[in-house]
Amino acid sequence: MDLITPLASSCRVATPHDSVLNSECAYTFHTPYSTDAGIVVNLTTYVGTVDALALAGGSSGPSEGLFVRIVKKRVEKMKTDDDDDCDDGKKSDQDTNTNVTRLGVGIEGGFKSEEDEFDTVSTHSIVLLRRREGSSSTSAPEVVAELPYNDSTKDTFPTQVALSADAILHHAGLAVQQDLKAWELDDEPKPVSKFAESLPFVDNGITISPDPSTWKCEKSGATDNLWLNLSTGFIGGGRKNWDGSGGSNGALDYYQETGERYPLVVKLGTITEDIDTADCYSYDKTEDGPVKVPTLAALLQKRGINVAGMQKTVKSTAELEVELNATYAFDAITESGSSLVPVSGPGLQGLQNLGNSCYINSIVQMLLGGTVSELASRYGTTAGGDVARHPLLDGIAPRDVTTDILAQTAKLSCALTSGTFAGPVPDSARVTDVKSAATDPKYRLAPRMFKNLIGKDHVDFCTGQQQDAAQYLQYLFEKLDRAELGAGAARLPNKSANDATSSGSVPVSSSLFAFKTETRSVCNSDGKTKYKQSAAETILNLRIPVEKGKIVPKSGETDRPPTPPDQKRQKSEEGKEDGKKEEEEVPTVTFKDCLDAWSATQTIDDFRWSHLGNAVAAASSQVRFDNFPRYLIVQMQRYELGPDWTPKKIEVNIDMPHSIDLNDVRSKGPQDGEDIAPEQDEEASPANNAAAATSAHPSIDEGALVQLMDMGFSMNGCKRALTTVGGSDVEAAMNWIFEHNQDPDFNDPMPEADASAPASTTEGGADGVDEATVMSLVENLGCFTADQVRAALKESNGAADRAADWLFSHMDDLDGAIAALASKNEGGAGSSAGPNASATPLEDGDGKYSLVGLISHIGKNTGSGHYVAHLLKKDGKWVIFNDEKVALSETPPFEHAYMYLFQRTDAIGCPNASY
Repeated sequence: MDLITPLASSCRVATPHDSVLNSECAYTFHTPYSTDAGIVVNLTTYVGTVDALALAGGSSGPSEGLFVRIVKKRVEKMKTDDDDDCDDGKKSDQDTNTNVTRLGVGIEGGFKSEEDEFDTVSTHSIVLLRRREGSSSTSAPEVVAELPYNDSTKDTFPTQVALSADAILHHAGLAVQQDLKAWELDDEPKPVSKFAESLPFVDNGITISPDPSTWKCEKSGATDNLWLNLSTGFIGGGRKNWDGSGGSNGALDYYQETGERYPLVVKLGTITEDIDTADCYSYDKTEDGPVKVPTLAALLQKRGINVAGMQKTVKSTAELEVELNATYAFDAITESGSSLVPVSGPGLQGLQNLGNSCYINSIVQMLLGGTVSELASRYGTTAGGDVARHPLLDGIAPRDVTTDILAQTAKLSCALTSGTFAGPVPDSARVTDVKSAATDPKYRLAPRMFKNLIGKDHVDFCTGQQQDAAQYLQYLFEKLDRAELGAGAARLPNKSANDATSSGSVPVSSSLFAFKTETRSVCNSDGKTKYKQSAAETILNLRIPVEKGKIVPKSGETDRPPTPPDQKRQKSEEGKEDGKKEEEEVPTVTFKDCLDAWSATQTIDDFRWSHLGNAVAAASSQVRFDNFPRYLIVQMQRYELGPDWTPKKIEVNIDMPHSIDLNDVRSKGPQDGEDIAPEQDEEASPANNAAAATSAHPSIDEGALVQLMDMGFSMNGCKRALTTVGGSDVEAAMNWIFEHNQDPDFNDPMPEADASAPASTTEGGADGVDEATVMSLVENLGCFTADQVRAALKESNGAADRAADWLFSHMDDLDGAIAALASKNEGGAGSSAGPNASATPLEDGDGKYSLVGLISHIGKNTGSGHYVAHLLKKDGKWVIFNDEKVALSETPPFEHAYMYLFQRTDAIGCPNASY
């Protein structure tokens, strides 16, 4: 104690608004359950880490500090005689539910929960850690003193130490705070109760003791889930739920027994000096829900409760809702392959579903779990690797690591590739086996910090709602690219910089997937040819030509077109009459059909040609690959607008080969004998061209564009529709989409916008941004200035699709976001050379690819349902990643996938050494 007392003054007492990391290490995914040492939380910074990283941050970090150690163990409950009578140790799913008589979890007669099978034992201690003399900043600190901390010993510690430790132990924690924020974004904000100002107060002399151990329901004697009536001082148990769970119902019964005159209650244990965090509820039938009570502090003062001295000791209703949502067995809804063989180990680590987070889990597994070897090399580590020495984690102080994108990406990738948190292989893949490693908190990996850090600035990804995996992938590339360019060689050195063929620049992650296309347009009036190169893209979006679909023949049958709807309906009705279920026919479209539709020659009636004085003339256009990236991501447009104007899934199978050859769709560039159209007529002025472009396309309303894109349609298709109908009429645009979404060029860029750009803007500007792309986005988006678009393109490494997404995601404070970018580029780390100095040429090679991954989607549209990833591992076996469930796949859904990941064949086994 003599060593601890001098440091008491450095301890701080956390408030409800402070971020307290008390459930997970900031650098790794270790939790209080992971090891016998648990985690330690700094009493000054509130950041939790493992012992070895508690004083990390280099020589500038502190040499010693006080911590509270949190260790938790899950212990199986002792069985009763009743349990032995009905459980032989080999309980099946059916056995588990045999005696279920009520619909509910964890209640009498209901389904059993983990709490029925296990107890959690928590132990705490106060620890003094000190850096060893002469040791490096990455060496584990020395435990100078460690004393048990519990109810019987806390009075022996200095008051400031005890207050600080209690505040950390009882704090909701950063994990719950982040989940609550996402939860609240999805829900309506709590209203101010209409009774708050004129609530009757009964002066009956009742005062409430500050000691929580004295609180109990005045009806049942229950000591948990207690609510204080703000009018009378009555303490009653919380509301009893319909399934029998919840509280004793004492508070609600009292409200009804007193003539429903005193409707407002507050949950004891949630009251702190920040009254906004207290859990208040109104029983009045016109409100009947959580409310805000601005006069809460004054009402409590009348009962002897001084909010300034109160600390939070129980979970609020919202926190309990979040906890229930996070522990729900999502896999049980979709799991049907109970015979799958579970696997575990490096590269075979499952991820916990945080509530509609399967779209993130599937993308993260594909990018960071080892399939993309370059990203695994940059962000991950090998089995048994020392995470503390990872270049993206070394030297970062604990208080900074939680907000560092590169560090959190490395933290997640290291966990996936090292196998550190992979538990023992269970006996079966059934998620209903509550005793399996999948439900043991020691092995559960929840990417909550990564999810919230990546999505915090995005209007959709910061919520707890389901989102489109393809859109998330593009946004993740944008965030990683921006962080990588900002960090520069200081943290991301080019590993092949000494190679004579290396430029020495830092390659961004998206460049592994980036490709450009070249459009060849021929003027039908005079035969002149124009070539236009697109901005870099990271996803090849392919329309599915359903009209090419055929029914896959059964044995003895031949290919035939799908049955017409009227005949299909007749067969279905006949099947019902015969008592048979008519199997629905699903057509199959080949990948070649999809690729041919993308690369086919298209006729554009209103192409504007600069060499004709900006006159409109028909053109024949064809798109081809300008380069073949190391990895190619293909997204299938499986969704269309239905007759009721709602997105619906196209019922079609894709005949996807495991190997593809794209060399036939590579651009060959200008050929001998072609008559190349000049970029711009010499006499035409930029002003005239700009005027012509403005008159050719109306301004597109940003709100209308977002509404249409939310329905699952591509940006190009939505812009084409709005441009056609005048720019803002959503209903007319939806009608147009319904009629034209099968057009071959529906998702293609609008080349006439590019053709009208002045010649002086076709080359990169002084900052390296393609000015033709700037003009195209300004014109087609219709709500951003050229400077704003230029800044977004610089941040997105020239990718037009990600630049548009960046602009829309920063609409709330666009000027401030751009100012922050300018400040970073002028004075940030690694910014002296500018982003474009770090840009590397796009990779290229032979156009032959092998399939190595796919992401499938179950649901009516991409913003709902469930995502699952299948990845090809080193031993040539396909593995299913269904959140926490990881198993060998028997029948990967090649024909049903939403996104496909291909690796260039000549790059297999030869990773890019720059990463």
